[in-house]
Amino acid sequence: MKKILPILLLLSLYACTTEQAKPVQTASDNVFMVVLGIAQDAGYPQAACTKVCCKDLWNNTAHRRQVTCLGLVDKEAEKVWLLEATPDIKFQMEQLAACLPSRETHLPDGILLTHAHIGHYTGLMHLGREAIGAKEVPVFAMPRMKNFLQTQEPWAQLVRLKNIAIQNLQADSTLVLSKNLKITPFLVPHRDELSETVGYRIEGPSKKGLFIPDIDKWNKWERSIKKEIQEVDFAYLDGTFFKNGEIPNRDMSLIPHPFIEESVALFDDLAMEEKKKITFIHFNHTNPALNPKSAERLELLAKGYRLAEEGERQGL
Repeated sequence: MKKILPILLLLSLYACTTEQAKPVQTASDNVFMVVLGIAQDAGYPQAACTKVCCKDLWNNTAHRRQVTCLGLVDKEAEKVWLLEATPDIKFQMEQLAACLPSRETHLPDGILLTHAHIGHYTGLMHLGREAIGAKEVPVFAMPRMKNFLQTQEPWAQLVRLKNIAIQNLQADSTLVLSKNLKITPFLVPHRDELSETVGYRIEGPSKKGLFIPDIDKWNKWERSIKKEIQEVDFAYLDGTFFKNGEIPNRDMSLIPHPFIEESVALFDDLAMEEKKKITFIHFNHTNPALNPKSAERLELLAKGYRLAEEGERQGL
């Protein structure tokens, strides 16, 4: 028993602190990325869903998943950042803070937004008067996203009360977060009703990665996703839907994403070492890849692809 206890302690520390955390990659001791959520904007289970995909999750908390979010940690600088402000932000801030317990505050040193769809910015409400009442938390936003937050209530109240301090982002302009971390936003085509949409290139001391949780279709992008993958060490990519027809009562052309089936076909000629860089994320509640026993998930894994898990770390 005495030999077992230290092993259990090490395993629990490795995953920061979440019951669901299943780290699958070795993380740098000082600079790393941690996955804090993997679901599409509405989470898993999704509101009012009584279908097979969700019905068992209402009473089974262990299999629930939070909305897609990444955390960046620089232990040397004693700083942390969130990529996205999701409806699950209160849990995700705590999980991120647990990765650097020496910090006195549980608020991040900055929040970087991708766009104005509900799973990506509405968590900002927890910084406001009715909740934390935060003081000038840096929120990094592109021009249209910044204008949206400044002019539309209740988000504009966060600006007026100085709960948040909006910092300007510019496409393809690198932002230095710390001596060890840089991040570059780039525009991607998406349903841009309220703001533009960006993905991020993340650069640490030894590794580079991509984060593209939302895009319409790869062939609508002016860049080659295959070339982008080849230039980084890892890529967390839009895996919202597995295939067309997944939501039978809705026209899926109105909610365009690259189906995982389409992405796999596009990446088919990549070398195995390139395929292994690819991790799908941002899963809709209907996506069979969420089911650890599904044939779809097992097939993806057999082909060399990964599926994001909450709590996993990626060394930078």
